[in-house]
Amino acid sequence: MSEKVIVLGGGLIGTAAAYYLAKSGVKVTLVEARDIAAGTSGACDRAIMVQSKKPGPTLDLAVKSAQLYQELEEELEADMEYRKCGGMIIIETAEEMKAMEEMVRRQRKAGVKVQLLSGDEARERQPGLSEHILGSTWWEHDAEVNPLLVCFAFAKAARRLGAEIRLQSKVTGLMIKNNRVTGVHLSGEIDHCDAAVVALGVWTPLLLKQIGVDVPIIPRRGQILVSERLEPVIHHGFLSAAYIANKLQRNQQTPPSADPYGVGLALGQTRSGSLLIGGSRQFAGYNTETVPEITQKIGEEAVRAFPQLANVRIIRTFAGLRPYTPDSMPILGPVAGIDGLFIAAGHEGDGIALAPISGKITAQMVCGEKPMMDISPFLLNRFNGKVETRGRSEDLWRPAD
Repeated sequence: MSEKVIVLGGGLIGTAAAYYLAKSGVKVTLVEARDIAAGTSGACDRAIMVQSKKPGPTLDLAVKSAQLYQELEEELEADMEYRKCGGMIIIETAEEMKAMEEMVRRQRKAGVKVQLLSGDEARERQPGLSEHILGSTWWEHDAEVNPLLVCFAFAKAARRLGAEIRLQSKVTGLMIKNNRVTGVHLSGEIDHCDAAVVALGVWTPLLLKQIGVDVPIIPRRGQILVSERLEPVIHHGFLSAAYIANKLQRNQQTPPSADPYGVGLALGQTRSGSLLIGGSRQFAGYNTETVPEITQKIGEEAVRAFPQLANVRIIRTFAGLRPYTPDSMPILGPVAGIDGLFIAAGHEGDGIALAPISGKITAQMVCGEKPMMDISPFLLNRFNGKVETRGRSEDLWRPAD
């Protein structure tokens, strides 16, 4: 069991890992370059949607994570605006209906008892849904939460258990000696440790490439619109079938005939009354600027599905960077060949849903315990069978670019 662990990254995954490590009795330091939830975790929606996950390892993770969420507010002694509101994936075309029928069949076979509703049944469940909608899925156990509150709740609970939290501290390199992690460089300072967890999301490859570890995480920009406050009008979490199709597209080269912005509807209403309306998927590097054309297309998607939203005012827009991986699954586990180095990143748009289980499994691995789930599908070496590193025979570090 590691005596001291440094967790790099103050988002959903990093704060969850820090909490579960502190809960296990480990001496933990959580390091964040800016503030808690200042990156991707502060630029996303609220969905804990299980039914949108592809059957297999990721769905198994999501089911376990959703179970943890049900007791998390009590465990962390915090209000995270958790609400089991149910989720719907709306269907607009016959082609989408065929695809969603197959997806529902596979979900039900995996134990997630999703229902397929007719258009009239969907409109009865959610008044105001457009007449052209052919149908939707429905699963009552999908939920939502405020991701910023989740991050702060994990961080505060970790601190109560003895964790140190260092904000405004940028990691500039890892110290590796005799093929194991011995510390991190923080803007000129050295903080020694027995293990390090890299939970930096889209910035994970930039750090690990310094020691020759190739991590295939790519930023995938997503844009969200925020409306004025309204009386409750959206009762559940909504995705469109087009959103699911865009999410699962793995090729960075968008076909000319396809939507270059990857727009599909994601819609929910906050406790305060604002609508969060997404979203888009673009490979645009580390650019987080919003694009007027995307704002317009997202608004059009929302109004097509919910015509009564046509006169709702949009008060702001923002964009975040999802950490995309080639197989749409997160990277969890140790880095082969470097003792004490762990990755917990690459969750793309599933970071909210998978945060608790990712943090818990990571803590178990760091502590030398058997993880509560099989992690082999999530190991980094699934991409190339091995991890190439260089210069590990002596103390090595390089400053960030």
